[in-house]
Amino acid sequence: MTRVVSVVCLSMFLGSWVAPAGCQTVARTASMPTYTDDGKLVLPNQYREWIFLSSGLDMSYAPNGMAGHSTFDNVFVNPEAYKAFGETGRWPDKTMLVLEIRGAATNASINKAGHFQSSEVMGREVHVKDEARFPGKWAFFGFDDNDTAKMVPKEAACYSCHEQHGAVDTTFVQFYPTLMDIAKNKGTLSARYLQDEKTSSGSQKTSKPSSNP
Repeated sequence: MTRVVSVVCLSMFLGSWVAPAGCQTVARTASMPTYTDDGKLVLPNQYREWIFLSSGLDMSYAPNGMAGHSTFDNVFVNPEAYKAFGETGRWPDKTMLVLEIRGAATNASINKAGHFQSSEVMGREVHVKDEARFPGKWAFFGFDDNDTAKMVPKEAACYSCHEQHGAVDTTFVQFYPTLMDIAKNKGTLSARYLQDEKTSSGSQKTSKPSSNP
């Protein structure tokens, strides 16, 4: 998911739903996406009870992207999707990934070095897979202080970035250490991600200084 302070939203979808033939799905539960009548996503306030995937400090996909800010981002996924990924190495329909951004603090209590997460939530994003609803299957929603959010327009850079660099199904599994081995073993890493890794490894070898005098 994109590490930016503008965030994406999610929620619960209650009611009956029939999967298209051949589509990988998860059982209907309260941790599915729910939308308002005008198409906004409802923020699932229980997401902190979901599966925790990873935390990053001051991550940015652009040089100097976090200049002047120090933040942690925490990523959670609904339990049904996590279980399905463990079995297949792929995300099922109705997957929801929540990105929570908090300030990085350092001077408090007995802490003398390093950083810890502050109580201030600076933003939330949700990356939702809803194959029947969204062109391209996935959509982003960014929340400020509201419990609902509009879909981020498809022209936004987050879509193309995820499509070009996501390790699995346009998602940044490369930053989720508990899932990478699963994806490798299942052979579900994307061709574009593997090419990124090959290019990155080649650049590192080329720039490595020679040990010869």
